[in-house]
Amino acid sequence: MENVWKKYTKADEEKITSLTEEYKKFLNLGKTERECCEEIIKKAEAKGFKKLDDYLLKNIPLKTGDKIYVNNMNKAIALFIIGKDKITNGMNILGAHIDSPRLDLKATPLYEESELAYFDTHYYGGIKKYQWVALPLALHGVIVKKDGTKVTVKIGEEPTEPVLGITDLLPHLASEQMKKEASKVIEGEDLDVLIGSKPLTITKDKDKNLVKENILHILQEKYAITEADFLSAELEIVPAGGARDFGLDKSMIMAYGQDDRVCAFTSLEAFLNSKVSSKTLSCILVDKEEIGSVGATGMYSQFYKNTITEICILMQETLPNATNRVLQNSKMLSSDVNSAYDPLYASVSDKRSASYLNKGLVFCKYTGSRGKSGSNDANCEYLALLRKIMDDNDVSFQISELGKIDAGGGGTIAYILANENVEVVDCGIGILNMHAPWEISAKADIYEVYKGYIAFLENA
Repeated sequence: MENVWKKYTKADEEKITSLTEEYKKFLNLGKTERECCEEIIKKAEAKGFKKLDDYLLKNIPLKTGDKIYVNNMNKAIALFIIGKDKITNGMNILGAHIDSPRLDLKATPLYEESELAYFDTHYYGGIKKYQWVALPLALHGVIVKKDGTKVTVKIGEEPTEPVLGITDLLPHLASEQMKKEASKVIEGEDLDVLIGSKPLTITKDKDKNLVKENILHILQEKYAITEADFLSAELEIVPAGGARDFGLDKSMIMAYGQDDRVCAFTSLEAFLNSKVSSKTLSCILVDKEEIGSVGATGMYSQFYKNTITEICILMQETLPNATNRVLQNSKMLSSDVNSAYDPLYASVSDKRSASYLNKGLVFCKYTGSRGKSGSNDANCEYLALLRKIMDDNDVSFQISELGKIDAGGGGTIAYILANENVEVVDCGIGILNMHAPWEISAKADIYEVYKGYIAFLENA
């Protein structure tokens, strides 16, 4: 496998710069699944996409070229471009997830200890807990009051705004801490975020926790919320700051949430820029993958199947098993990242079966762990088709596993769609620092996977 930079012309490099600058903007605007959904809808509507409900409420038939989307609880979204063929002949689907590892605030998060105010958190997804201490953090999310008023919260991203953080023990006093296993150096219950130290001075009630009261006073002034409103809030602690070029040659990007927003972004861009095809095209971007794809907004939800059923009705596909026929005749790329080979941690990878930065798009025939447990094992016939599509369209690709057999493993949404009889394989890019607060991707790989997604949509 050759480093793909060697094949690029100046025109290619200009396209890479243009694409990755847009990608960095997307990352900065979408640090939560809700923010991602909002940005995705803006992009889709700018390209002429309309809500499926607009068709359903007026019973307007769908026709070739119609562009529709469905927003699922502001955390997952499905988009479709209606093709020329019957939808029961199958779709070409790109699927990715838009949630990322983070810290969530508990339902009653605010407390004071020794005249310091804290937010109590519960981590979300697989993280190394020690990576989240002693770095600037931001607060993102929504609070819904009893009257239904929705308050959007974002603190810590602008240069003039304060940041938050989790404290760590100084080395001089950490002799006992340093003896612990890495998984125990910082306990989950110790990931509490320091948010203030100044007491409220406009009260005569000296018995109250005045630092906590001052935080509540600030939140009341800024957002008109009370402490009870935390009970109906979804607030996330994420790394503060934007995506940055990485490396002296600016060949990489360091940012929070690239697993899996790098694949969500490239899938969306490829989909929005695709022409009307013989087959209906779809892009499904979901929540909750990092905790097993569960819940109403995860891939296990009936949301996607229900949407396909409604589309079938509007396309006058009235067979009782129409939805199942759509899925069993569909082809999909489960767009998710792979662990890129890191020479500093070579012992966990099989070099012959690893993915590498700057070697292009990555196919992962099976994920799971150890004896392929929990994996979707894609058919060789399907891989042969994809190889031809990529070669015919000058897309550089590699085939990888996720580390050595007994080193661990991981999962994606691929097996869930495979359970619906969809032909599916994992397809994304390799990244470094996966699941860390700051992950690293290669710009050339982002360009190749974007090209690959377009080639798939137009030729599968």
